[in-house]
Formats: sequence, structure tokens, C-alpha cells
Amino acid sequence: MDKKRIQAAVGVAPADGLISPAYVVAQPFPGTVPGYFAYLYRTAAYMGEVNNYSRGIVADRNRLYWDEFKQIPTPYPPPPEQVAIVRFLDQAERRIRRYIRAKRKLIGLLNEMKQGIIHRTVTRGLDPNVRLKPSGVEWLGDVPEHWRSTRLKHLATIQTGITLGSLGKNYGSEVLVERPYLRVANVQTGRLDLSQVKTLRVPPTEAESALLREGDVLMTEGGDIDKLGRGCIWTGEIPGCLHQNHIFAVRPRRHWLLPEFLVGLMGSLYGRGYFEITAKKTANLASTNATTIGSLPLWLPEIEEQRRILAWVAEKTSALDVMRVKVEREIDLIHEFRTRLISDLVTGKVDVREAAAKLPEEPDESETYDKAQAQDESKGESVEELEVTPKEAEV
Repeated sequence: MDKKRIQAAVGVAPADGLISPAYVVAQPFPGTVPGYFAYLYRTAAYMGEVNNYSRGIVADRNRLYWDEFKQIPTPYPPPPEQVAIVRFLDQAERRIRRYIRAKRKLIGLLNEMKQGIIHRTVTRGLDPNVRLKPSGVEWLGDVPEHWRSTRLKHLATIQTGITLGSLGKNYGSEVLVERPYLRVANVQTGRLDLSQVKTLRVPPTEAESALLREGDVLMTEGGDIDKLGRGCIWTGEIPGCLHQNHIFAVRPRRHWLLPEFLVGLMGSLYGRGYFEITAKKTANLASTNATTIGSLPLWLPEIEEQRRILAWVAEKTSALDVMRVKVEREIDLIHEFRTRLISDLVTGKVDVREAAAKLPEEPDESETYDKAQAQDESKGESVEELEVTPKEAEV
């Protein structure tokens, strides 16, 4: 891990219990307010100090031991001021969480509207008067009479990637090439995350067998059941990029099937139903394989009709996409506001004692959040993504 990046796993224990030996349990002295330090220790400024006191790289992570941790200079306002800061920030946190949940619900509705448009057109076409026939598949319904039935394996190749175990393989005297490659973390639902792309060294023949080509539809082998089977298109963002074996590269024959049309089918109610039914499930996760992907039943129009459908979908969903981006930006801004607010309060740049005393009482929230909400709401807390500059690191 970069010396500027910290795990920042710190917080106040919500209940009595056991904890992993990877964590240190510190009991505050009387007169201190644990919540104040929980906020302080997650700021970028404090993490700059943590970097300075960390030593060694263990499994790509900085390691900070208690003997060093307790030596870090720490701002210590009077306990009444600590109470005021925590009171003010706790109430701000509750309001920010409510705001983000409302925005996330709006994004969910926008996505549902878009998926409804896509599902209707990629499974029924654009002509409301076209003659339909039974598809023979319960969860698809009827399809246009002129669409032909086939399976994905007849219209695309499914390329498997390089097993990461090969990173430690002894190739002897073989000539090796160093190439970037995609991991599961790089392939998200409907998009790519290329913020961190690793490299590996393999023989040229292995590199060629896992080489991504423009127009490949990328799918992960496993993950959350509701995301299984959803893909995104590789457009050649990184020249010479490979992919690991937990990512499939589905390569359509474009004179029969457009990559964008395949992505629409996979993300439709039909595609999601197919992968949910055929998936191998364990606990909350699910997985698929190349054979199952290749067996996906398809009902397809001719290529020109696919293009017309895609153009119509792009036109009808463009406003939804613009709105979604706007809402996501609003969420990013509230995270930025939250980060700055915490930093200003716990480092004494803003005095909130008088304001905190006037705040109305609010009951604690006890909502149950789903995984996506929890990840989003923790976005502003985690300093794992924060770049710390020397100026910011001054405490």
C-alpha cells in the first residue's frame, strides 16, 4: 500500500465482545470522550501523522503498533468542548445519512426506469404492432415473430483469463513480457474502475490468450447474486491489457450480435432471471461459468434492427443518465462537505460549543442498511482513498 494510504479502521466499540488480534483496544481515561477521538483519528490530517509513525510494509499495508500510536501528538480540547463537538457532528451525521439515503433511492428509481426501457426494447423491439410468438421460456414471455432463436455460444467466443497463481510460476528460461491485467475489482456493474491496475509477467503465448480486444463484454465469474451476469464493454482503455481467470471476456461476432445489445440483454429482467436461476449459490454470493454463459438463450433481430433499438434506447434514457450523474455528484459534494466539517471541528478551526448547546434532541437512528448503502455512507469516513499532503498532515 502507498505510504500515503491508510486503512483507518478505528472507531468506538458499540457493544461488549471479542475482537481480532489485528486490532488494538484502547480504554480512554476518565474525562475523555471516545467519540471525539473516533472522529479525529479518521481525518486526513491525523492520518498524515499515522503515516509518519508507521513502520514497515506488511502484506502491502502499513503497520502501526500501539507503542508508536500512543506517541502521536493529539489535540485535546477540554472535555465539555469534546462533548459539544461530538454532539454537533453526530447530529450532522444523521442528517447527512438521511440525505444520502434519499439520493440513493432516487438513483435506484432512475436505474429502474432505464432498465424498464431497455428490457422492453431488447426483448420486444420497437414496433408495438409487431406479431408476437411464445418464446418457450417462462420468464421472457413473447418475442417478435421475425426474431430468431439461438444461444450465445453460437454468436460469441468466451475467453477465460490468466490464473493469478501463475504469478509465482517458474517459467525457466522463457522470455516473459510484463502486461497490465484486469482483476475482479476493476470490473463493476456497467462500468470499469481503472484507478488501480496491476501488472504481471507471463510468456507472450499466455499473454495473447488473455488479451482483451475492443468490444469485449466483460463479466465477473462470481459476486453478489443481483449483479451476476451484468457486463460492461471494453473499449481499449489500456493497450495490451489482459484479464484474470475470474473475469470472462465475451467476444460477440458483430455481424450477428452487437456488444451493446448483449449488455442490454444481460442487464434486462430476462438476463438477470437467467443468471439467478442458473447460478451456483453459496451464502450471499453466486457464481457462473463459461458453459452457463454460452448456453444463454437469445432471441435476436437482424443487426440493423439492433442498431435502431440501441439508438432509440440511448435517446430515451439520456435524460435519466444526466440526472443520475447530477445526483451522484451531489452525493460526492456532501461527502466532501462532511470530511471538511469533521476536520475543521476536531482540529479547533471552528468553535461549535454555542451552536451545539442550541441543537434540539434527536432520537438515535436504528435503520438497517443494505450493503450498498453501508458502503456508500462509509465513503466519506474512510481515509483509505485520501491523498495526504505534508501541509494537511500538520496537527
